[in-house]
Amino acid sequence: MPEQLLFTIEVFLNGLMAGVLYALVALGFVLIYKASGIFNFAQGVMALFAAMTLYGIMNGQVPFAHLINAIFSTEIHYFGWNVPALAAIVLTMGVMVLFSWLVQRYIFRYLVGQEPIILFMATIGLAYFLEGVGDLMWGSDIKTLEVGLPQGGNFWIEDNTRWLGFGNEEFYGFFIDSLDIVASVVAAVLVLGLVLFAQYTKQGRAMRAVADDHQAALSVGVSLNFIWILVWSLAGFVALVAGIMWGAKSGVQFSLSLIALKALPVLMLGGFTSIPGAIVGGLIIGVGEKLFEFLIGLPYLGGATENWFAYMLALIFLLFRPQGLFGEKIIERV
Repeated sequence: MPEQLLFTIEVFLNGLMAGVLYALVALGFVLIYKASGIFNFAQGVMALFAAMTLYGIMNGQVPFAHLINAIFSTEIHYFGWNVPALAAIVLTMGVMVLFSWLVQRYIFRYLVGQEPIILFMATIGLAYFLEGVGDLMWGSDIKTLEVGLPQGGNFWIEDNTRWLGFGNEEFYGFFIDSLDIVASVVAAVLVLGLVLFAQYTKQGRAMRAVADDHQAALSVGVSLNFIWILVWSLAGFVALVAGIMWGAKSGVQFSLSLIALKALPVLMLGGFTSIPGAIVGGLIIGVGEKLFEFLIGLPYLGGATENWFAYMLALIFLLFRPQGLFGEKIIERV
């Protein structure tokens, strides 16, 4: 098999893996927008906050340690114990559920019926508030998140694909990150679970009813407060999963919140109301930007095309199919 073709296939596979990570973040946007019509700009910061909280709990870090030490002139930073990864994940999920309840109870409960731009601005304020609280609680230093996920290239795949080079000494087999493989499996299970939950559970059907018509859902006894807390909790769980994957991959740092920006073109391609659309959009963006960089960006444009390719592709989609591949086409009669 030609060497260029082999490298192209490898780039394609790595693009699929990157697309899965983008899709994980986009899922949180879809859940909240589908049920409440709120575009949650804070989703990326929620992933960052979840990852920072998980790290802090695992390592026994004292929340607000820097603030406490500055006020009381102490030197307290750690409790002196470590929490197993699984237990820390459960505790972090509890923190995200509490966060969801607080957001609904003290912010969006009072904004029901407001214009979408007001709700959007509220999520921007929430994003900066949560980022500041995360900084005060856990510090702004870069953290290494170790929850037992495999790191580095998968040697089994390398060894079992080396023969495709037919003796080519420059081809050592496909390099696929083990963490990306785990992320793909987790994302597939997560999407399947969310689809089954929405289709076959009472709460899932109520969530779909609220998404279709708030007033009609209220008329049949559906509690909007409960559904919105449920939706924000699910989005918090998705943010936790995304934070674990991204934190294990590139470290827990404040630039992690910027992954929300890459989720925007994913949503534009897949549609703001479709869970499968978030996955498909993420895969298209991941594969597209990797192949474009490899085939066109590096040879002809000097590289760094991954920074803008997704947004250019989203712009093209907006021109011809603004609702996305899986979004509902809105028809208005005047």
